[in-house]
Amino acid sequence: MENRKIKWGIVGLGNIASQFASDLLLIENAELTAVASRDFSKAEQFGEKFNALRMYNSYDLLFEDPEVEIVYIATPHNSHAELSIKALENGKHVLCEKPMTLSYKDAERIIEASKKHNKFFMEAFWTRFIPSVQDVLHKINNGAIGNVNYIKADFAFYGSETENKRLFDAELGGGALFDIGVYPLFISYILLGNPKEIFASAIKHKNNIDLQTSMILQYESAQSVLHASIVSDSDMKAVISGTEGRIELNAPWFVADGYSLFKNEEKEAVFTLPTLGKGYSYEIIECQNCILNNQIESEFWSHQNCLDLSKIVEEVKSQIGLTF
Repeated sequence: MENRKIKWGIVGLGNIASQFASDLLLIENAELTAVASRDFSKAEQFGEKFNALRMYNSYDLLFEDPEVEIVYIATPHNSHAELSIKALENGKHVLCEKPMTLSYKDAERIIEASKKHNKFFMEAFWTRFIPSVQDVLHKINNGAIGNVNYIKADFAFYGSETENKRLFDAELGGGALFDIGVYPLFISYILLGNPKEIFASAIKHKNNIDLQTSMILQYESAQSVLHASIVSDSDMKAVISGTEGRIELNAPWFVADGYSLFKNEEKEAVFTLPTLGKGYSYEIIECQNCILNNQIESEFWSHQNCLDLSKIVEEVKSQIGLTF
């Protein structure tokens, strides 16, 4: 495999992009080549903070930059599909922040564009690559807790309508399901696959976004009980129970720094697995390895995985009556 610097561009320079860029600095063979914001002063400030070589006031200009190899898209949800496709059409690899789209149809369009232009695409489910989740998946696949038959996972916090307007903005794809509900659905999917049935219910805001959504995913011999809220709190542990024990991922489970293994109701072992940086570093490394190996998808979070999860989210969206 080649050993050279991979040249990154970032579009959409909010809080998540800042966390991502700080982790990018930790990766030896990664370079932040360009950043773009429609507010040029924001691009300048961001670029200076994270040592970007170039700053743009247009996403198109970044897509046209011949040196940029891969673009990290961290704009609001409603723009993910069009920007991902435009970047792919301009010959760029793409890492798109989750959720990759607000509809299954758009998810299909992105994957088609990735294949058509032979460029790497991955939805940025960083949780898939953190050490705790990798280790838990390995143990479960090797029978550490028998057959998984129950999962409980929450993602909930008190959101402020005044401080985080995007979160409550229907135009931008706000609400609990698409912003954070995708995480509990994700952990159920990677452990149990596609469900046989989905049951979902939500409490809505006056503008029709979901403030909190509860979901039950029914499998042949397992259930996942999942919840997302932007108006309440939870312990944010994830519990994975099997026929021979259970695993509890530390809170917040989606970036867990370890987990506990229980057998016969007793805590048998505690595993500590801190992340490098904030935890985005592992998806960065995966993207770079795929590019250097001329892959257009990751075997750990593949195109099909992206489509499967998008279809699950689409069913929940339909059941709770979300429209964008």
